[in-house]
Amino acid sequence: MKNLFQMGNMLKSVLLLAIILFAAPQSKGQQLKPAESGYAPVNGLKVYYEVYGEGKPLVLLHGAFMTIETNWGQLIPELSKTRKVIAVELQGHGHTPFSDRKLDQSTLASDVEGVMNHLKVDSADVVGYSMGGSIAYKLTIQSPKRVKKLVIISSTYKSTGWRPEIAGAFKNMKPEMFANTPMKTAYDAVAPDKTNWTKFVEKMIVFAGTPFDMGDANIAKITSPVLIIAGDNDGLDKIELIKTYQLLGGDKFADMGEMPKSHLAIVPAQGHVSLMMQTKTISAYLNDFLK
Repeated sequence: MKNLFQMGNMLKSVLLLAIILFAAPQSKGQQLKPAESGYAPVNGLKVYYEVYGEGKPLVLLHGAFMTIETNWGQLIPELSKTRKVIAVELQGHGHTPFSDRKLDQSTLASDVEGVMNHLKVDSADVVGYSMGGSIAYKLTIQSPKRVKKLVIISSTYKSTGWRPEIAGAFKNMKPEMFANTPMKTAYDAVAPDKTNWTKFVEKMIVFAGTPFDMGDANIAKITSPVLIIAGDNDGLDKIELIKTYQLLGGDKFADMGEMPKSHLAIVPAQGHVSLMMQTKTISAYLNDFLK
């Protein structure tokens, strides 16, 4: 009986972790309609995108199981006041159809570059949250000339950048745990074929549980200025996060020299989900860094 009780608690913890990592708060609805939207034919897939505002291009990459609206709905109205905001929905997410194609950071980064090609955008500032942050890192490594400034929100370039309990929990995730969740509701609202939900979740669980490491040396070679935003309790290993910042040229005594071009912001009393609810804070950091 004790073992069954412990197993039940473990499953509850795994489900809670899944919701924390994959289900950021639902937007109350975008205040703007996109100036342009459509599908970019890239790598055998039709990748959905939306464009808002005018100005220098800014690419937004969402977190796992999310859509443009659920991840960026509260930020787009502010960012699009001064920028041409290009929001992308990655393979199987939102309006972008499910595909049997394997999910990996390199392919998804190539998809993002394909959308930029489709929209005739040579280079842009790029912002990625959670899974979108790892894709943004990979895009910058693969195609450094395409990324002017990079913003990483609560994400890492290697699986060991997360706390150990997070990586271990992926092994116990099952598709049925995601039924009746905000992720399923968002999927049903816009997915072109809702019957692919279970296959999509299965593929995402495999993707999330697969160890990855883009390499310290590759991060150190990034020449684009990088802003890292993290919650102080968002699941990232803060020791590894500081090492990342050091690889990017940060963690200096700036009073005795120049301020590093890359910046680190730790937002107090915030987890992985609640961090993205701090719209004013995130917006202020973005506007200050990107201008």
